[in-house]
Amino acid sequence: MALWSTQLADGVVVATYRNPPMNYFCAEGAQELAQLIETWRDPAVRAIVLCGAPGGAFITHYSVEELLALALDNDSLRSIGTSLNRNYHALLLALRDLPKVVIAAMNGNTMGGGLELSLACDIRIGQRGDFRYGFPEVRLGIIPGGSGTQRLSRLIGVGRAAEFILRSRVVDPETALALGIVNELADDAVAHASRIAHEVAALPSKAIACAKRAIYAGSDTHLAAGLEMESAAFLETMLSEDSRVAMQTYVDLPYDQRRAWLETL
Repeated sequence: MALWSTQLADGVVVATYRNPPMNYFCAEGAQELAQLIETWRDPAVRAIVLCGAPGGAFITHYSVEELLALALDNDSLRSIGTSLNRNYHALLLALRDLPKVVIAAMNGNTMGGGLELSLACDIRIGQRGDFRYGFPEVRLGIIPGGSGTQRLSRLIGVGRAAEFILRSRVVDPETALALGIVNELADDAVAHASRIAHEVAALPSKAIACAKRAIYAGSDTHLAAGLEMESAAFLETMLSEDSRVAMQTYVDLPYDQRRAWLETL
């Protein structure tokens, strides 16, 4: 692949995006990612880390050059309609719905389409430094169109998301942490994200898959329906060999060792 490279070790894939000089996302990068997502359905893959190549950018934002070329051709744009958005939405839903943990290591500037990609991940690790995270689209005369208006409002609340998007804000990592856009900050986001990925890769895979399904499917509906989804997912885990092995391991421990086992990372 031209823009993405991957490494697999102990069930953890680290996928690195490299598109110099600015690390903009683009149609080719999106197509390559779609192909990679299909390969990550392999049971040998237990967790995924997405990051940018060293140099100060995770995915700076989507290529404005590509968007401007579309905007300058109104006839083609009208014929395409909203398919561009729908295809990007489908890409990020496929990433989110992988039955394994996906972590964004935001090791540099992460705005626009890059932030939307990060919001589709389960965990976001920011990196301390002179970086910016945000949605600058309104300043460019457009809006976040790759799910940003929807994902951010579900993550940090409608009021804060509206202020963030309408002001076209780009913020430093510390502010992103305070707003709840990232889960943690690290001096080396890729290394920290990789440590977390190896931790979750060692957990029962059925429980990870069922927990993700219950969380995301349930959050898109009302409470009663979400509880039914949770109950079905719980039953699925209880019927698995994973659960029997893990729970037996726990009950075989002396009482004074059980809390330490639950805290093991």
